[in-house]
Amino acid sequence: MRSLSILFLLITPLLAAGKVTKHSFTDSHIFPGTQRDYWVYVPEQYDATQAACLMVFQDGHAYVNPKGQDRVPERFDELISAGEMPVTIGLFINPGVVSAAIEGGKPRKNRCFEYDSMTDRYARFLIEEMIPLLESEHGLKVSSYPDDRAIAGASSGAICAFTAAWQRPDAFRRVFSAIGTYVDIRSGGDYPTLIRKTEPKPLRIFLEDGSNDLDNAYGNWFLANQTMLSALQWSGYEVSHQWGEEGHNHKHSGAILPDALRWLWKDHGQTPVTTHVANSQSPAKNWLIEGEEWERITTGHQFAEGMQVTPDGTLYFTDVPDSELYQITPDGTQTLLSDDTGRANGLALSPDGKTLYLASSGAQEIRSYEISSRKWDVVASGTGSNDLVVTKHGHLYYTDPGNNKVWHVNLTTGKRQPADPHFQRPNGIGLSPDHSRLYVAHFTGNMIYNYTINPDGSVKDKQPYFHAHLPYDMTEGRLDGMASAASGELLCGTEFGIQIFDDEGRSKFIIPRPHPGDRRTNYLTFGGPNRQTLYLATADHIYKRQVKLQGAP
Repeated sequence: MRSLSILFLLITPLLAAGKVTKHSFTDSHIFPGTQRDYWVYVPEQYDATQAACLMVFQDGHAYVNPKGQDRVPERFDELISAGEMPVTIGLFINPGVVSAAIEGGKPRKNRCFEYDSMTDRYARFLIEEMIPLLESEHGLKVSSYPDDRAIAGASSGAICAFTAAWQRPDAFRRVFSAIGTYVDIRSGGDYPTLIRKTEPKPLRIFLEDGSNDLDNAYGNWFLANQTMLSALQWSGYEVSHQWGEEGHNHKHSGAILPDALRWLWKDHGQTPVTTHVANSQSPAKNWLIEGEEWERITTGHQFAEGMQVTPDGTLYFTDVPDSELYQITPDGTQTLLSDDTGRANGLALSPDGKTLYLASSGAQEIRSYEISSRKWDVVASGTGSNDLVVTKHGHLYYTDPGNNKVWHVNLTTGKRQPADPHFQRPNGIGLSPDHSRLYVAHFTGNMIYNYTINPDGSVKDKQPYFHAHLPYDMTEGRLDGMASAASGELLCGTEFGIQIFDDEGRSKFIIPRPHPGDRRTNYLTFGGPNRQTLYLATADHIYKRQVKLQGAP
């Protein structure tokens, strides 16, 4: 038997071992003042002429430790040599620490702030600072294709990894989460709700936890991970999991790590990670078209606003700072109609589709523009304004955030009077499909108010009716432009993206901004055949997207 063992060793090739080097980073602009260690693993198979895949590990010291439970470099060596994962550079990063401000003082530990915060901050830290460092300081070529990138962590490092991919699926598509902290440390317990309500993202996620994980004031870790799994499955994500019996440690996750890595990287280079809306129970299946993405139709504007689409399919919009009014015809031709709109913001289209109304805030006027004759007129003067709507009964309503009012103009008599004289920072304004209800958004809050419209145009029954979700680190939703669906849903541009509310005021679905760099989700409208083209303004860009949801006439 001994001779057979020796013979086996002689004929088995030595495993190709990658190289691990340790470094420090002290020049972060995203996390100023921090210092941290990081390690870089380069596989033996790395070819400097080819961009390699990348996997980022949080709490890097634990994953790179050759005597630890995970021993990632060793696992990478085995799996890459066996062809069970692609040639992958490993980046192992410790959380930052800010030195004590005074002698004998305590350093500031950034781990919870960096890892548990539900923002794009840490993702930007990786994308803008750490990954470029691999090229500039270490001479490595890293693929920028998100399907070539994975991210991993345990405990708070796990929610950090998930957040980075959730916020930036354009940078990371594969997630390994061990004993994840999806509890209420920094609102992580909100994730299952957001996963169910948000348009599915192209992510592949592996969840691990143990039945003896933590149970404390922040929540029950094992229950939280099971709730995450339920939400991901319900929403049609490609998700796998392994539950064990361990507590808050790496024993079980380290043991299953090779299998998890095999699953995360399966079919790499053949089948990209994508969404699976058809397999979900999400409203996305009924409201969106899988595979249909946002198309940018115009760009380079200062602040595009006030979009309206006429029955012939022509889009009209304003560029507020430049006092411009544009049209884009169905064939894509863009024309500047005016450069003297008085810094017009919102636009409203008359029910017959022949006249545009403009909230010319810079000129302190409400103006009308007859499309066929290009004739201008003043509807109201001496008034601030932001956004406006016109009902089929001849009533015009507009918001006046500078004076904290909502105004009503009877277009038949020309009479103007406050509809609501006491509304702090009103902004977006909308109508129910039958024009019997008026909706007004509280820009600095998270509520949209619902009024009943009386026959004479006055309003009553004011209620803070529609409840919008807020981003983790914001106290105001920046609720802006609105549009109603024929089936009764209300769509509103918010900091989270487009939130879709049902007729009971519940935020039911969220469509994120088209691209991470988009400044705002500030205006939207329906147009196109059967009003199933959704238009969205994000300040400097305007996009369109074909949807199943139909806009109200």
